[in-house]
Amino acid sequence: MKTVAISLLGTSLDNRGKGNKRWQRWRPTLSLCQHEDLLIDRLELLFQPQYQALADELSRDIQTVSPETRVRHHPIQQPDPWDFETVYAELLDFARSYPFNPEQEDYLTHITTGTHVAQICLYLLTEAHYLPGRLVQTSPPQPRKPSQGQYQIIDLDLSKYDQIASRFAKQHKQDKQFLKGGIATRNPAFNQLITQLEKVSIRSKHPILLTGPSGAGKTVLAKRIYQLKKLRGQIPGKLVEVNCATLRGDNAMSALFGHHKGAFTGAHAQRKGLLAEADNGLLFLDEIGELGLDEQAMLLRAIEDKSFLALGADQPSHSNFQLIAGANRDLFSQVEIGEFREDLLSRINLWTYQLPSLKQRLEDLDANIDYELEKQEQQTGNRINFTQAARHRYLQFAQSPQAEWRCNFRDLNASITRMATLADQGRINEMLVEEEIQRLQLNWRSAASKQASISTQWLSEPIDLFERQQLDFVINICRQSNSAAEAGRRLFNISRLEKKSNNDSHRVSQFLNKYQLDFKQIKK
Repeated sequence: MKTVAISLLGTSLDNRGKGNKRWQRWRPTLSLCQHEDLLIDRLELLFQPQYQALADELSRDIQTVSPETRVRHHPIQQPDPWDFETVYAELLDFARSYPFNPEQEDYLTHITTGTHVAQICLYLLTEAHYLPGRLVQTSPPQPRKPSQGQYQIIDLDLSKYDQIASRFAKQHKQDKQFLKGGIATRNPAFNQLITQLEKVSIRSKHPILLTGPSGAGKTVLAKRIYQLKKLRGQIPGKLVEVNCATLRGDNAMSALFGHHKGAFTGAHAQRKGLLAEADNGLLFLDEIGELGLDEQAMLLRAIEDKSFLALGADQPSHSNFQLIAGANRDLFSQVEIGEFREDLLSRINLWTYQLPSLKQRLEDLDANIDYELEKQEQQTGNRINFTQAARHRYLQFAQSPQAEWRCNFRDLNASITRMATLADQGRINEMLVEEEIQRLQLNWRSAASKQASISTQWLSEPIDLFERQQLDFVINICRQSNSAAEAGRRLFNISRLEKKSNNDSHRVSQFLNKYQLDFKQIKK
C-alpha cells in the first residue's frame, strides 16, 4: 500500500529562511519525508494562498531529500486561523471532497504544524473518520545530535494499546458494579442488561425506558444511572423524580410544566415545574403510563424540541433534560386501547430494559441479602448477621415455591429490616427466621385472598373458579376506568375493531348483568 500524508504548511516552523541556513534547522514537514523507515509516497500539503512561495520552496526541498515523494498543493481559505468554526469548516470541506481510497492507500494526518486550533481540528476529523487513518507527530532532534528528528504514529483505535484497553476494561467493570450497587449478581439476563445499560448511560443522551413489576428496582437503577453520569461529568444538573400516578388533572400539568399566576383556580403564585427544574439534568418519570393523554402530548414536544408551554404562558420555556421513564404496565397494550400515545412510546422506546422480578433472579438472593444487611449496618451503626443455621433456613424458604415475593425487592428489604430490628446483639437466629417466614406467608395469603374475593362480596350464589376469575378481572378493569365505555375499550380492544359501530359500555353492561351487577355499583 502507498503511504499518503496530509499536512498543514507550517508558516513558522517550515519557514527557516533563505539559502543554505534553512538546511541547518529542523523543519517538521520536511522531516516527515526524511526517515528511512517511513516512506511517504504522496504528501497532500494544505496552505493559505498567500504562502504559495513558501509551499513551492518546501516542495522543492522535499524533492531533494525524497525524490520518491510526490507533493500536491491544496490552497485553503482561512481568514482567521484561530477561529475554530471556520478552520474546522474548511478542513471538513477538504476531507469531504478528497477521493480517499483506504483499500490501496494508508493515510497519516500530520498534527505538528499549523495553529493549535488547526491541530485540534485535524485530530477531531481523524477521530470521526472524516480523515481515515492514523495521526503522525514529528519532533526536533535532541541537542547535539543533528538528524532529521523523530516521528511517532498514533492509532486512535485505543483497543490496540494494551495498557489503555486494560484501563478501559477496568473502568467498565467498575461502572457496571456501580449500577448494580456493588452487588455480585449472578443472573445472566440481569448481568447482560447491566452491561449494555452501562454503555448506554455513558454514551447516549436519548430517553431510557425501564419496565418491570413493582419493586423490581427501577427507581434505584434510575438514581444510579444519574450518579454514574454525574461522576463522569456528563450531567451538571440535578435529578428530578416524580411518580406520575400521583399527578391528576390541572395538578399534573402544573407539576410537570409549571404555571403562571392566575392560570387556573387556585394558581395564586407562579410555579416553575419539574421539567424546568431538570434543565441540564435528568428527569425520572416513574409510572409514565399513568399520565393523561394531554400531558403525554406536551411531554412528547418537550422531549423532541426541549421546549414546552407552562399553563397560562404565552412564550415557551426551554429545558435541556434527559428522560428516564419507568413503567410496570404494558405500554403497548395501553396504546392499543387508546390510553397511551403511540408517537410518545416510539420516542421513549429507543433504549428499553425489562427488569426481571425477584423470583426470576433467585440465584441473586444470597448477594442481595448481604446488601440489605450492609444497609442496616450503615443505618444503625451496628453489625448485623445471621447465624449459619438461620441463614440456611431463610435461604431455603426464600428460594422455594412457597416464597411469592409479590413486591419483589421491597418485600426482601422489609423482611431483612424486621429481622435486623428484632435481632439481639445483631444476631438473627432461627426463631426470628421462623417468625419472619410465618409473617411473610400471612401477608401474601392476605393479599391473595383480598384479590381473589373481589367478586364474592356481590354474589349471592357461588360460581365456578373459571367464572370468578373472569369476573374479578372485569371488576378490576372497571375500577381502574373512568367510564363503562373506557372499560369496554380496554376489555374488548381487538374485537371492537371488527365492528362497524362500537358501543363499548353496552358490552360491559351485558357481561355485568349476568351477575346482577352494574358499573356504577362497582365504582361506588
